[in-house]
Amino acid sequence: MGNPLMVLHSNDSVGVALVDLPASDSVQYNGEAIRVKEAIAKGHKVALKPIAQGERIIKYGYPIGIATQRIEQGEWVHSHNCKTNLEGTLDYHYQPDSQRIKIGESERSFQGYVRQNGAVGIRNEVWVINTVGCINKTAENIVRLASQMYAGTAIDGIYHYPHPYGCSQLGDDLVFTQKILSQLVKHPNAGGVLVIGLGCENNFIASFKDVLGDYDERRVKFIESQLVDDEIADGVDLIGELIDEMLKDKRVPVPVSKLKVGLKCGGSDGFSGITANPLVGEFSNLLIEAGGTTILTEVPEMFGAETLLMNRAANNEVFTKTVHLINNFKSYFIAHDQPIYENPSPGNIKGGITTLEEKSLGCVQKGGRAEIVDVIDYGDQVTQHGLNLVQGPGNDLVSVTALAAAGAHMVLFTTGRGTPFGGPVPTVKISTNTQIYNKKKNWIDYNAGVLLEGNTMETVKHDFFDYIIDVASGTAVTNNETYGFKEIAIFKTGVTL
Repeated sequence: MGNPLMVLHSNDSVGVALVDLPASDSVQYNGEAIRVKEAIAKGHKVALKPIAQGERIIKYGYPIGIATQRIEQGEWVHSHNCKTNLEGTLDYHYQPDSQRIKIGESERSFQGYVRQNGAVGIRNEVWVINTVGCINKTAENIVRLASQMYAGTAIDGIYHYPHPYGCSQLGDDLVFTQKILSQLVKHPNAGGVLVIGLGCENNFIASFKDVLGDYDERRVKFIESQLVDDEIADGVDLIGELIDEMLKDKRVPVPVSKLKVGLKCGGSDGFSGITANPLVGEFSNLLIEAGGTTILTEVPEMFGAETLLMNRAANNEVFTKTVHLINNFKSYFIAHDQPIYENPSPGNIKGGITTLEEKSLGCVQKGGRAEIVDVIDYGDQVTQHGLNLVQGPGNDLVSVTALAAAGAHMVLFTTGRGTPFGGPVPTVKISTNTQIYNKKKNWIDYNAGVLLEGNTMETVKHDFFDYIIDVASGTAVTNNETYGFKEIAIFKTGVTL
């Protein structure tokens, strides 16, 4: 490796160590040798110049916090001498970014399943959705027996998604549960869905059907467990009926403009905003230029970088919705007497991220440079082609589930420290560094760490795009699918009875 220091913007006051730097080592910046005054781990920040107490610390060309004490050139910059500058809700002004990328079109296609209602899926799976948590094990047993009975059938698997909700819930919590589960029932990656209720829960089947709306009776079946003699045997039989219908669907060429991809990061480190997140941003640009759709959530991890998104709003209406998205989530923190900057996590900090502003400036890069076409509520589906924002927290399980419920066929999940988690849709793990890629082959699907090893973004982004088309077409299978890491989680804000 050449110079072990990376500077991301000409205005930055810190650089990023690409390797572990011992004390007294020297790094080059603008033709000057900077002596490292203390051991600095890779991914962490080095002061490029003296920084006064109270002065803003700049990375990516933007403030990531303020110095809590004087910092000398060559010193380690982290949580011991830098703090967030974030506070409550703010007023914003729309300053449209003239360089934002707009929706385009392409003749490129992938192999997908076109459902009878016109929706497109990238998998042909049976999903078992329980309306209430107390029958999680019932669903599990049905899936286990059905998987044995129908082994070898030409579908992509039979899965259930346990959760603890659907009963003893009030207000928004019950609404959230019903919305998320109903959107999963309608997800086009599920060629057939078995909905299992108990019979006495808040989210009982008749109420759930009201939220679900129209559905294809050949593709969605229901069991109310308290009304039947053997719900497990009945469930296995109904899955057989679903599979008979699903086998009628075959992969056919589908325009890439039909593809919807969720964007997520978790277990981030100091390289997330340098390799994996920018790569996903370039993918988002390419997909939107081809007429497709990407979906960004993790609202608390927009704090400190929100104006970059706001100024890419398609119009003043979308700008106003983005302001409400940010300030409403800040108000949620404030209403619970929590600081809005209670982030990054301990793992993020160990990996080199110091403040929420720094984390956010890296996080929003997943959205590339595209125009934001819409902002939707938690549990709603996207309707506009292009980059959409979805209301939701940063929590990995909750946000990936929200992305799937919003219509994402798959989720691109960047990580510097690694995680086995996967959502109900293919969850592509993209490592920020080669070390975690080599260490966790059963977790990580694609290595963005090659961008630190002489590979250009121009080359890697097209290779990555081709790989994602293979995932969509079923010729590549993600690790979360191979190893059965498929889970959901639902946002909760209120009391439990």
